[in-house]
Amino acid sequence: MKTLMIASLLAATALPAFAQDQNQNQNRAQASATFVNQAGEENGKATLTETPGGVLIELEVTGLPAEQWVAFHVHETGTCDAQTGHESAGGHFNPTDASHGYLAEGGPHAGDMPNQWVDAGGTLRAQVFNAMVSLDGDNAIRGRALMIHGGEDDYISQPTGDAGDRQACAVID
Repeated sequence: MKTLMIASLLAATALPAFAQDQNQNQNRAQASATFVNQAGEENGKATLTETPGGVLIELEVTGLPAEQWVAFHVHETGTCDAQTGHESAGGHFNPTDASHGYLAEGGPHAGDMPNQWVDAGGTLRAQVFNAMVSLDGDNAIRGRALMIHGGEDDYISQPTGDAGDRQACAVID
């Protein structure tokens, strides 16, 4: 009986803490993005959540080159025009004029993020954290674009990492 009472008390005190955590997450700034492929067809979604130290990006995108690493970046312009091969999104987001890549002297820039693995079915599912950006304010990415390239980023070639064609683009709303 004593054990049951202690367990009940612990559960009762844990509920307000859980509810508080849920409320804090609901109060964080969020954004969404819808990916379009090279044909301009919708092929994925992303949810972006502001944290005290950066932005958490959760994404799922289909129709990508299967079983390989692909580059994932933030691009400077929030336009995804498939007719231009998504060139409309401009270059990588680079507010400090840093070098491109994790392996480059003076890099990385704010739009650089790690390569992501695409499964055998051509689907990329990931949660990526970027500590160099925010949704709003300094180094804001709201209104810019997320980009998935057709090859992996070599983390050193300037200015884009030799990452290949732009496969999927999403404007951050």
